[in-house]
Amino acid sequence: MNLKTRILSVFLLASSTFICAQQTHKIMLSGPDFEHPKTWDFKVSEGNNSGKWSTIEVPSHWELQGFGEYTYGRWYKELEQDEPSKEEGFYKLDFEMPASAEGQVVSIHFGGVMTDTEVKINGEVVGPKHHGGFYEFEYDITEFLNFGDDNLLEVHVWKHSENNTVNNAERKADWWLFGGIYRPVWLEVKPQTHIDHIAVDAQMDGSLKAVLDLVNPSENLKVLASLSPLEGNETFEVKTIDLTAENEQTIATQWSKVKPWDPEHPNLYTLKLELQKNGKTVHEVSERIGFRTLDFRKRDGIYLNGTKLVMKGINRHSFWPEGGRSTSKRISVMDVNLIKDMNMNAVRFHYPPDDHFLAVCDSLGLLVLDELAGWQNPYDTETGEQLIKEMVDRDVNHPSVIIWDQGNEGGWNYDLDDDFERHDPQNRIVIHPWSDFNGWDTHHYPTYLTGVHRFGSGENVFFPTEFMHGTYDNGIGAGLKDFWEHYSESPLFAGGFMWVYSDEAVLRTDWTGEEKFDSKGNLASDGVLGPHREKEGSFYTVKEVWAPVQFQPKAITETFDGSFLVTNAYLFSNLNTVTMNYRVMEAGAGTMYNPNTKARVVASGAIDLPNAAPGETRKITMPVAADFFKGDWLEITARDQYGREIYTWTWAIHKADYFADKLIYQEAVKKSAKATQDENLVTLKSDKVTLKLNAQTGYITEVKSEKRNIPFVNGPKPIGMKAEVEKVTLTQEGKNAVCRIDYNGGIDHITWTMYPDGRVHMKMIALKNAGRNSGFDGAFYEGDIDKFGITFDFPEEGVEGITLFGRGPYHTWRNRLQGIEYGIWEKEYNTTITGESFENLVYPEFKGFYANFLAGNLQAGKNSFKVFSESDKLFLRLFTPDEAQNGFRGSHFQPSFPPGNISFMYEIPGQRAFKPLSQQGPSSQPSNIRIKSGDDGISMKLWFDFRTDVDLK
Repeated sequence: MNLKTRILSVFLLASSTFICAQQTHKIMLSGPDFEHPKTWDFKVSEGNNSGKWSTIEVPSHWELQGFGEYTYGRWYKELEQDEPSKEEGFYKLDFEMPASAEGQVVSIHFGGVMTDTEVKINGEVVGPKHHGGFYEFEYDITEFLNFGDDNLLEVHVWKHSENNTVNNAERKADWWLFGGIYRPVWLEVKPQTHIDHIAVDAQMDGSLKAVLDLVNPSENLKVLASLSPLEGNETFEVKTIDLTAENEQTIATQWSKVKPWDPEHPNLYTLKLELQKNGKTVHEVSERIGFRTLDFRKRDGIYLNGTKLVMKGINRHSFWPEGGRSTSKRISVMDVNLIKDMNMNAVRFHYPPDDHFLAVCDSLGLLVLDELAGWQNPYDTETGEQLIKEMVDRDVNHPSVIIWDQGNEGGWNYDLDDDFERHDPQNRIVIHPWSDFNGWDTHHYPTYLTGVHRFGSGENVFFPTEFMHGTYDNGIGAGLKDFWEHYSESPLFAGGFMWVYSDEAVLRTDWTGEEKFDSKGNLASDGVLGPHREKEGSFYTVKEVWAPVQFQPKAITETFDGSFLVTNAYLFSNLNTVTMNYRVMEAGAGTMYNPNTKARVVASGAIDLPNAAPGETRKITMPVAADFFKGDWLEITARDQYGREIYTWTWAIHKADYFADKLIYQEAVKKSAKATQDENLVTLKSDKVTLKLNAQTGYITEVKSEKRNIPFVNGPKPIGMKAEVEKVTLTQEGKNAVCRIDYNGGIDHITWTMYPDGRVHMKMIALKNAGRNSGFDGAFYEGDIDKFGITFDFPEEGVEGITLFGRGPYHTWRNRLQGIEYGIWEKEYNTTITGESFENLVYPEFKGFYANFLAGNLQAGKNSFKVFSESDKLFLRLFTPDEAQNGFRGSHFQPSFPPGNISFMYEIPGQRAFKPLSQQGPSSQPSNIRIKSGDDGISMKLWFDFRTDVDLK
């Protein structure tokens, strides 16, 4: 069955109901989305596959279908191009209209076309050319149709607008520029007298005002308004309201006992309006609505249903790698769920998103800032007026939409600000994102101390509509906790929106070879998620920092009584709507010797949560059974009233020395280990392991385990301090061979102990003696310390993975210590470059820093070995992540790493975001220390197991 036949069959099935039901009949000419398209005839003027008629899937962008030329919107700046691509597309579709539709009103609707559009029916232009690529528009085509006969639809699309302000607003921007009919196309068939549009203002008290646009009204008209919940079986009285013969009129009514809409309780209703004349229904429409009251109080806050809002938001592009801006409801559902999974409650766009995305925001509960496009440049007044009408008319009834944005970062036209209220009976506020405008301060990318009579030091309500820039995942989570806690100190703080949701790496249909996805270097790799929604490390940081349940700091010790202090950080929900469960987990003694060994659940159960209103803190208590301390770590998981995981928190039950003693295999051996020195070479030897140290540098020069040499050498080198060997002392302590190396400088001494069974213990004491800097010019440790510890060389080649006990599974930074939890993490080796290696994004990344390191089995074939920490709060540095190669000048992938490959550290660097670390919060700043006489010094204790034949299965 061809497309024309399919469309005709739809009309024939519907034609019998055109007259009797008097509903608006929607007939799809395209598919509903790019994943379910229909085929049209197509030709493109320039670029790939140009100059010849073929076919194309609709909706889609023609670049993704192999036509035309790709262009990124920074063509005028970093890309240094003279102009963007400007091809034109020509579409054709044959369809039939049944004779039974004659006498009714038929309109054609386009969900979105980039960028200028001219429409013909049967060779005649049906209306003025439409300008603007992000907006839904329509034409009345009744007079152009052949009813009961063939019809030809022709659509001429210009990728580059003839209106230069449209190009400046939409196509001179920091995003991909596409062409084509990328949102659905459909017909609507309505009776001659009908309700053309409704704009609703539904308040939390059940009152409703609706502005009706009527076509061909007459005397003796009434409207019957009925209400039904999307969930539940409540019934509501049908309201009858008399109308006049005017084209635009406002109706008002009220229902009792409606449930208000908010992002934590997204209660929705279907409003049905039946237009009647002399008691007979002539037309009916339905609209999905939510009852909620917005109150914008300058110098106070933004209130929803009487509750002051704090928006935990993110910016999102409508984007999918294989579809460009042509998406689907499936993607919208996935994205809203992922946003909710990060404990966010708000989202912002640079243009009106897909209608199905807003529908999902309504049903799952997200606050939306809906934006008229204008990326640093505005539309002219005439064009802007038309586009505002199209945007507001489409989106006005979505309860999720709470604010209108006009342009972005200078892309506003002051003459257009009052246009929004002409179409919006709710009179939502209009903001200018990044400016302090009309009482609403939305400054972009503030520093930690931004505030010369602004933000916390100002008078206006503030909510940065962009902050925590996420290029290469280096800003979304890093520093977030500092910023959020600092801003939250002000009662004028209304939240913020991070940049951005996902990397915009598009499939290049014009590329051959292994590389398939293009983010234009660092320009579009800003997401907390990868292009196919791969979860980067900051995803979990945000999830913890913005969790609506917050645990006060707590360390588990031998006196632990099961109690915690918990704060309800919800806006609308009681703490007792949350379910909470705990698990006490135990790692087997042989876990580090047998990868993929599952931890055992020692105990589990539910935790009762008390009545606590938003903002209140309460004590909660979990049972502490007699075998609690057999466990190694505690997990507590909270879920919201819908079963969505809020977060899983963990606590170590014991200290590092307990775990080292438990997890390292100890073998009874009769023969003693020996220590010898031959000039500058110290040898510590047991039956199974030989360790050699350079007596002049203190570095390991060789590790031998039976017949294999393990290339763990050239350390311990000091990081963040200077040290030189002063003397070497060998002793025998029972069966243990001991080498103590005393240093001048930052390291006081390191003691190496070889045990008879081959275990090797290292104990370092550093920063012990005030002013001791023998032989050094100046200080022997750095004043600002962002890296401190010791490092070794070890080849990355041949590494297969690691069994890691500590906080993971993602790597971390000094200013991104949230979102990582205790566990036994099995990590396979990968070379993921966040924001670049889109063809093979494997998460969590393998290389980087890991917090609270307790034990690890580094699997590297014959070079494998294990290491255990007796020191708490130790970081493991596991190689150096590969840097992005395609970033433009000025991009920052990661801070510098210390020398070597395997490091053990007490201080690691912070990750900068859009601005340097000096402009971020306290956790991003380097540490410092002053050494005083009598200090014990800083201790670091490690066990190394280089043995090859240990098998604890």
